[in-house]
Amino acid sequence: MKNSLSRDILDHQKPFVSVHDYQNHPHQTIAKKVKTEHVVFVYTIEELMRHLNLKNGMCFSFHHHLRSGDQVINTVCNELIKQNLADLTIAPSSIFPTYHGLYDLIRNRQVKTIHTNYLNGPIATLINQKYLSDYLYMHTHGGRARAIEWGEIAIDVAFLATPAVDKQGNGTGREGKNACGTLGYAISDLEYAKTVVLVTDTILDRLQAVDFDASYVDYVLVLDSIGEAEGIVSGTTKLTRDPVGLKIASQTVALLDELGMITPHFSMQTGAGGISLAVTEFVKQRMIQNKITARFASGGITKSYVEMLEAGLVEALYDVQCFDLDAALSVKNNANHHAMSASEYANPYHPNPIVNDLDFVILGATEIDLDFNVNVTTDSFGKIIGGSGGHADTAAGAKVAIITTQLIRSRLPIIKKRLTTITTPGDSIDILVCERGIAINPKRQDLIQRLQGSNLPLFSMEDLYHLQHQLTGIPKELPHKEPIIGFVIYRDGSVLDTLYQY
Repeated sequence: MKNSLSRDILDHQKPFVSVHDYQNHPHQTIAKKVKTEHVVFVYTIEELMRHLNLKNGMCFSFHHHLRSGDQVINTVCNELIKQNLADLTIAPSSIFPTYHGLYDLIRNRQVKTIHTNYLNGPIATLINQKYLSDYLYMHTHGGRARAIEWGEIAIDVAFLATPAVDKQGNGTGREGKNACGTLGYAISDLEYAKTVVLVTDTILDRLQAVDFDASYVDYVLVLDSIGEAEGIVSGTTKLTRDPVGLKIASQTVALLDELGMITPHFSMQTGAGGISLAVTEFVKQRMIQNKITARFASGGITKSYVEMLEAGLVEALYDVQCFDLDAALSVKNNANHHAMSASEYANPYHPNPIVNDLDFVILGATEIDLDFNVNVTTDSFGKIIGGSGGHADTAAGAKVAIITTQLIRSRLPIIKKRLTTITTPGDSIDILVCERGIAINPKRQDLIQRLQGSNLPLFSMEDLYHLQHQLTGIPKELPHKEPIIGFVIYRDGSVLDTLYQY
């Protein structure tokens, strides 16, 4: 049921952006894996390897719900090094600097291809140095689920870190000594990989909730530890105290007010970055002041949203990834805190992905250009520093997608004439909010008309572009090196941009 936001905003339909023509693509999923009759429990990685009969050229997948605390990917990759396997495809949902085993596997030239949604740190440096014999493919969260379900990423073995497993082989992320909450990014791996291995450090007689159905599980590897759940928390999940960031957040909420978007039963996603968390806090204050309840919040869930749920300010949370331990505890204990798969969250071919029901989303940017295209994959020099994650997915689905960023960061202007790398197409981005003002995408005339007569500092993107150069000068464009190292893949499977050697 639609809420009471203005009809012109609610009825706005964003184009389904596709860079290439995919009309002839078979838009259908492959068959899910054959369900297993019984689950085999093993207690050493060496014993597991004897069962798996691994070969050169295979594809192995992992999920990142333990984030920097994950030791499963390191344990497996260290064993793959010993096995001396080559031409491997590695498909983790995200890659963090602590994945030392994967770093060594790539440095040994045993990895041919990587599919992932986000990476930075030493592994990004190796890939920039052309250590892969094939390419890096950077997907969105919804796009990765789609690619697995369509067979484009054909997983031979999925190694899934699982905080607790029962004696039948069912798994959950909500219990165990390393409980990390939801396991949404791994559901497609579970259902479509040829072989599924749950890796755990906790065996229970019975689970309160099942995230991984044992009927898809082939093996359970029981280790002393799968990592540290505390590693799901990082510096990116702390509310900004910077006065400039707080000004941007405050201005964003004033904008949402002018657009009539903080009204009963609205829905939102605001991310886990510092400015986004400040927007969440300011929205929360406005809701309390006006006695407003939101229908739901979604995405990666933080303590801020948990507090809103417990205070009755939000009716439900739809959670694909817990960003802190408060969220992990909440999804275990609160019936209105719902776990969802990456496909339910953002697969563009899912019947009703949550992103399509968002009223607004708050997103960041490394760069943005005059046509509102956004880069969060590389820095201005072409070095890989991140990836889309849910950026392109939520921007495409939400009624209004707002970029919040400083106009100048580290003495570099954020608005570019031409982006280094396109992560999210400008057709999906509606508004830029920075400390100097607000720019509305000219394609959103409904928003422009709605804001006529407001006291907000409205500028064209060109005005902000020239203003920043008055403060920084015009930076020299740096040419990229010729070797191609990878591709940015849009959520529908089309190639959005090319990644070059840094």
